Amino acid sequence: MRVDGRANDELRNIRVTKDFMKNSAGSCLIEWGNTRILVTANYEMQVPKFLLDEGRGWLTAEYSMLPGSTIVRKQRERGKTDSRGTEIQRLIGRSLRSIVDFEKIPGMTITIDADVIEADGGTRTASITGGYIALKLLVRKLLKERIIKEDPLKSGLAAVSCGIVKEEALLDLCYREDSNAIADMNFVGNEKGEIAEIQISGEKRTVRDEEFFALLKLAKKGIAELIEIQRSVLED
Repeated sequence: MRVDGRANDELRNIRVTKDFMKNSAGSCLIEWGNTRILVTANYEMQVPKFLLDEGRGWLTAEYSMLPGSTIVRKQRERGKTDSRGTEIQRLIGRSLRSIVDFEKIPGMTITIDADVIEADGGTRTASITGGYIALKLLVRKLLKERIIKEDPLKSGLAAVSCGIVKEEALLDLCYREDSNAIADMNFVGNEKGEIAEIQISGEKRTVRDEEFFALLKLAKKGIAELIEIQRSVLED
């Protein structure tokens, strides 16, 4: 029995409130079990220097945890991001870039901001899943206002964690499960069933082939369910 009574292949309860921030072109509050993250998407008409005169756009991401998001107060980052935050925001950016056709947003940079309000495991995967929703809402606004002519998003995208806990393969680890995992992974995938990124951490031992494929199967199931949740939110 899992700590919250779920089946091994069951996601936590997920609730998304879209357009949560009125001053952002795209935004949502994603509540994933006891993890809550505010995600926004905004744009500006400029690109990094390495893209000047390339006729392409760009997408980047920033991630941070508010001081009260964890049991022990997390210090504010005051002008610099810690190494964990840097790694996570790079993951968010890479993941979302995998589904963007940048030739359709020339000269534009989109920034995804993920701010963790409360953390109980899975903050990076929730940031990516909520990041897609905020990005899609931004794109809709850009199309409606004729700032861009074509939808640059090639597919839906979501992310989920999996892990080996007490020799069992589990989907969507909460903090207690993650902290006791033999190994854990983060999977990012699109609506076609393709994988954009895998992160694996063998904390207590290496992962066997059969375990890896069991976790991959769980992750694909979870990602498919998450993409359906995203569609439901975006169609509402």
